[in-house]
Amino acid sequence: MYVEVERLEGDNKYHAEGHGLQDAKKGVLFIDFPPVLQLHLKRFEYDFMRDTMVKVNDRYEFPLQLDLDRDNGKYLSPDADRSVRNLYTLHSVLVHSGGVHGGHYYAFIRPTLSDQWFKFDDERVTKEDMKMALEEQYGGEEELLQTNPGFNNMPFKFTKHSNAYMLVYIRECDKEKIICNVDEEDIAEHLRIRLKKEQGEKEDKRRYKAEAHLYTVIKLAREEDLQEQIGREIYFDLVDHEKVHSFRVPKQLSFTAFKEEVAKEFGIPIQFQRFWIWEKRQNHTFRPNRPLTPQEEAQNVGQLREISNKTYNAELKLFLEVELGLDLCPISLPEKTTEDTLVFFKLYTPEKGDMRYVGKLFVKSYCKPVEILSKLNEMAGFHPDEEIELYEEIKFEPHVMCERLDKRVSFRTSEIEDGDIICFQKASVASNERIPYPGIPSFLEYVHNRQIVRFRLLERPKEDAFVLELSKIHTYDEVVERVAHQVGLDDPSKIRLTSHNCYSQQPKPTPIKYRGVQHLIDMLVHYNQISDMLYYEVLDIPLPQLQGLKNLKVAFHSATKDEVVIHNFRLPKESIVRDVLDELKKKVELSHPDAELRLLEVFNHKIYKIFPLNGKIENINDHYWTLRAEEIPEEEKNLDIHDLLIHVYHFRRETVQNSLQVQHFGDPFLLVIHEGETLAEVKVRIQKKLQVSDEEFSEWRFAFVSLSRPEYLADSKILSSYFQRRDSHGGWEQYLGLEHPDNDPKISNMVNQNRHSQEKGVRIYN
Repeated sequence: MYVEVERLEGDNKYHAEGHGLQDAKKGVLFIDFPPVLQLHLKRFEYDFMRDTMVKVNDRYEFPLQLDLDRDNGKYLSPDADRSVRNLYTLHSVLVHSGGVHGGHYYAFIRPTLSDQWFKFDDERVTKEDMKMALEEQYGGEEELLQTNPGFNNMPFKFTKHSNAYMLVYIRECDKEKIICNVDEEDIAEHLRIRLKKEQGEKEDKRRYKAEAHLYTVIKLAREEDLQEQIGREIYFDLVDHEKVHSFRVPKQLSFTAFKEEVAKEFGIPIQFQRFWIWEKRQNHTFRPNRPLTPQEEAQNVGQLREISNKTYNAELKLFLEVELGLDLCPISLPEKTTEDTLVFFKLYTPEKGDMRYVGKLFVKSYCKPVEILSKLNEMAGFHPDEEIELYEEIKFEPHVMCERLDKRVSFRTSEIEDGDIICFQKASVASNERIPYPGIPSFLEYVHNRQIVRFRLLERPKEDAFVLELSKIHTYDEVVERVAHQVGLDDPSKIRLTSHNCYSQQPKPTPIKYRGVQHLIDMLVHYNQISDMLYYEVLDIPLPQLQGLKNLKVAFHSATKDEVVIHNFRLPKESIVRDVLDELKKKVELSHPDAELRLLEVFNHKIYKIFPLNGKIENINDHYWTLRAEEIPEEEKNLDIHDLLIHVYHFRRETVQNSLQVQHFGDPFLLVIHEGETLAEVKVRIQKKLQVSDEEFSEWRFAFVSLSRPEYLADSKILSSYFQRRDSHGGWEQYLGLEHPDNDPKISNMVNQNRHSQEKGVRIYN
């Protein structure tokens, strides 16, 4: 349990009238602590600046022993029981590896609190040392030394994305009760039942795998499966063998005994059963090929599988042929001669966009389709004289092949053989243009390329906006037309689409260009995966026109107001920096009409570039760093030959991995220093520029910083002497550093994670 309290320090008191100083501290004091203490390190938090969740990979050290009675019980409430010793020992560390959008969890545990740690990573358990369980999970940065000869051997640092997420501590005085043997009666009954069930299932799987070589799985397809699946789950071929009844039988079982099992399962006597072997054809279709011979049926199941299956897997696929009488009871099967061909039939109804299985027939190979038309009409429920068209379903990969069947040519001449599929429909509808897919070929082509696509607004990438059923061969124009119609937009050219990254589960960084792809499938394929998602935007101008423009986001730092205003510009790609600044002058308030502006590149609170006025904007990138515009101070316009323009950055020193490192914050700026000018003289100008009080400014320290190493300066130092050095480093690597506390650490923490952040008030204008 815990209680929240507020302390008033010193003589400060709170007055309801608002008089006096309000120097209150709000905190948490605990009444007691639990025997098992679980600490959540809050590695994920919401970033208000970026409007998204972020993972915090900062270094956080945690001890092997945690004393919560330290400093005379500063964490305890006055009501706490001080007789309990709150000394804890680390028991386990839960680790998260990855980022905010995905990752992997594993744990380091020492079950008996011994020195031996174990890593539990899914089903894999390995021994680990204490360093791996503790120090390696602190997070922060790791340093690698580059050792390539002839190259810069400065240490290379990278952020560690695997770090502790939760900690579990056990109180020393309670560990004998907690770290003890667990008997079966100590486990809750529902857990005992569940564990026994899982253990039984695991044992069954183990035994099943160990005995797999002794068994054959027979997947038996029946006409009932064809009727149930065709038109609902499948359209091509006849059946999905993964969804038919399967039998697991010993290989030594005679096939006659297997037929008895089928008789018991389906109520079909043995004498009414006929079994066909399936065959995979060269065109990758899978059809019943021939009935089993009496000699084959006299063998055991294992021998039959090896005859029928060249891949030597444990499965045998069969089709059960059964004939039903008028009373729907099984009847004797007609004898099959070499002239008899087993053909399966599907019926297509264009008005409904529906295809279904209607039955099978034995046809004489020398007969013609015209001779069975009345029978087909009967199967379909049509008038006996209804004119119908017939198509042979040949293959569907990689492309659909479905050809019209000449009704006056024999089945033999048309090369119809056992297991072939004939689709038919009313002839009167086949040419109806008002129906989307009036003919069987067009319908099968549609089904083959049908794609359900989920569309999301680019600005809301986690929410489905709507779903469309499209074709993979739809053109770019057809896709955007459908999207425009869905969102009620008259001009489809104002729709811009962005593909989905299947690995990051995020929109790709670059949108699809206008007619930049040919078909929908090109928008959905990401490496070897096909996505079912696209992101869309509704633009204010047509995309072809927009692609000729360059978008820039510029942060204007006012010389007269303590604020930053974000302006968005859209200019022709051939524009130059001067054009951007001219447009900016029309939108901002300047200190005087003749003020000159400059454009800077700022990243991580450093100035990296001053753009030349004639530089082309097409190559400027504002996605990873901030573009900052500001007035050029008058003192910079008439520089003496000995004057220098230096970089000035705010920084603080922080301990990272037991070493002090420079952390920048705030707004960097440029400053003119004159030859022979002392630091004391420069400080006067800096204090005036930044409008810092004397009391606060007296605590600031000034340093010449080169390659992140500060050299603190006395007021008497001639500042220009430090910056007369000429080397390969840019201005951002040699600068005047202002070391002082960050007055708003919360904002500072957020700005360190955000490239567009500023510590001044920010306004955004579109």
